[in-house]
Amino acid sequence: MTEFICRLGTPTGEIVTRIVEANAASEARSRLEKEGFRVFAVSSEKEGLSAVLTGGNKKGKVKQADFLLFNQQLSALLRAGIPVLQSIDLLKTRSASGNLRIVLADVEDKIKSGIPLSEAFEAQGMFPRIYTASILAGEQSGALDDVLSRFVDYLKRSVGISRKLRGALAYPAFLLVAATMMVAFLALYIVPRMSSLFQSLSANRGLPTVTIVVLAVANGISGNILWLLPLAIIIGLALYVWLNTYKGKLILHKLLLRIPVAGQLIRNMATAQLSRSLSTLLSGGLTVPDSWEISSQAINNLELRRRSQTVLPMIREGRGFTEALEKAGWMPALALDMVGIGERSGSLREMLDEVAGFYDSEAEVRLEQLTTLLEPMILLFMAGIVVTILLAIYLPIIQMISAGPVGGRK
Repeated sequence: MTEFICRLGTPTGEIVTRIVEANAASEARSRLEKEGFRVFAVSSEKEGLSAVLTGGNKKGKVKQADFLLFNQQLSALLRAGIPVLQSIDLLKTRSASGNLRIVLADVEDKIKSGIPLSEAFEAQGMFPRIYTASILAGEQSGALDDVLSRFVDYLKRSVGISRKLRGALAYPAFLLVAATMMVAFLALYIVPRMSSLFQSLSANRGLPTVTIVVLAVANGISGNILWLLPLAIIIGLALYVWLNTYKGKLILHKLLLRIPVAGQLIRNMATAQLSRSLSTLLSGGLTVPDSWEISSQAINNLELRRRSQTVLPMIREGRGFTEALEKAGWMPALALDMVGIGERSGSLREMLDEVAGFYDSEAEVRLEQLTTLLEPMILLFMAGIVVTILLAIYLPIIQMISAGPVGGRK
């Protein structure tokens, strides 16, 4: 008997590590699965605990573009009648991604040992649950190539929306960084070097209020930069760590939903993503409760995900799907109406596709509105600061010139 270190998921959702005695790793895995655990990794003591905690290997992250290309090719090979194992072997040898080749080699070994394709991918611990659930649905329905094709369409749209979002926010972010650097240069370099001139001017007459305020702020920051800079770094790191906790993310996501245009954009994107996920899983033959359980966990905004937790119990109690969505209280009214029509007419999957397409378009409009508002707001705000600094510099000089020889003859 050999002792195996096992990384497990409990029925309550906790991740635990147990040591199990068995003759082989497959025996330990099957015994734990019969007890109701989800087995993520099994490693002998010779391999060490660190192997289990990292999933039993040193696989790196697979890029989204490589993942999308792989699924496109896999769907095409399966549609051409090539068996799953042979398809994985072909794609493993031809993949340009080293990380993906490592993953596919492990998947191939698991398939050869009798593990289904869905479980082989799930054991990698790096793929979204909607992907492994889609493969499982395809295996059960015998239409794996069709399900993969729908997942590829889903992934393409998701990637497209993400790229549009990053592209739309890139220019406002550039404006903000550039304007901040310019303001910092004026306030921390130019103003302190002119303070001696201002002091000589203040000996004869008082300085303008705006100059006094700007001088005080600039000198205060430049004079205490040695401890202010480390303090700012510590606060930034602490904020970063806090925002990576569940509570910090939840508070941030709640605040984002309250921003007028951005909040509606987040809701529209979540509605489109959720509808497309549900449609993809339903097309594979999964039930509405199972599809919702998987899809709702993929919602990026934690506040919307938290509100969505009330839907599944209501569906299992026998309540209508549309009624349960309405109780969650975040989906747009039009989306609820469309889902209700699909539910009553028996065309829920098709209607969810329509909802996803409609709210993708809505999200693009809201995104354009958001960037249209952000750019002038950033420019106006930074222009106000720059004008204030320039007034602080030039007002004393203008006063000195106006009080020159002409002023003396008066």
